[in-house]
Formats: sequence, C-alpha cells, structure tokens
Amino acid sequence: MTTNWLAEIKWDEKGLVPVIAQDETTGRVMMFAYANADAVALTAQKHTAHYWTRSRQKLWHKGEESGHFQHVSSIQLDCDGDVLIYKIRQEGGIACHTGRESCFFRTLQNGQWEVTEDILKDPSAIYGAGHSH
Repeated sequence: MTTNWLAEIKWDEKGLVPVIAQDETTGRVMMFAYANADAVALTAQKHTAHYWTRSRQKLWHKGEESGHFQHVSSIQLDCDGDVLIYKIRQEGGIACHTGRESCFFRTLQNGQWEVTEDILKDPSAIYGAGHSH
C-alpha cells in the first residue's frame, strides 16, 4: 500500500488530525475523534474506522469492544488539509459509548443542554457492568 497521500495531511503538533464520522446515507454526524497516520492508513486499508484515543494513548479500532464497527466507504480531506471525514455505515446503529446513535445528543435549549436523543442500548449491555469508557 502506498502511503504518500498521508504526507498531504496537515497533522497537529501531536501527529493527530481531527476526524468527523458521518453517516454515508443520512449525512448525520455520528462522532468526532482524532487519528494518527497509522489509524488513517489502517482505515484506508481495512475500510473500517480506526482512531487514536487520546485518553488511553493508543490506536483504537472503533467497535473492537462494542461490536459497533464503522464501515468506511470514503475518506475526505478538507480544503486546508487538516480535517478528515470518514463516510461510514454504522454497524448496530450506535456510534456513541452512551448507547445512543450519535455522540451529538445534547441540544442547547433555553440556555441549557437538553438530552434530545434516547439511549438505544444500555452501555453496561454493550461493554459489561463496571466498564468505564
């Protein structure tokens, strides 16, 4: 696999690039994360989303614990070369570790954040009891 296209991405000082995961059919933003060069290369090679988890400081294959893999149909680079979009099909219909379809489930209403999306599956049923994500 040739990876010279990776050099065209503008990585931040930590070697990361922001990635937006967007549903390929509806256009809904499912989640936001960071990726390093290894994660982006693996995503392109395997057609499933890989990221870099800053909290755990490791490569993260989305779905490795939850089974909610993201099948990537395309990777897009923005005009400045510093943000990616993974166009995805979300396995299981749940992208968020809270058990919701999208990580963007709070909406500003009357000066406060209101939860505007239901939990589709209890996180303890996804990750096991006592798991902190």
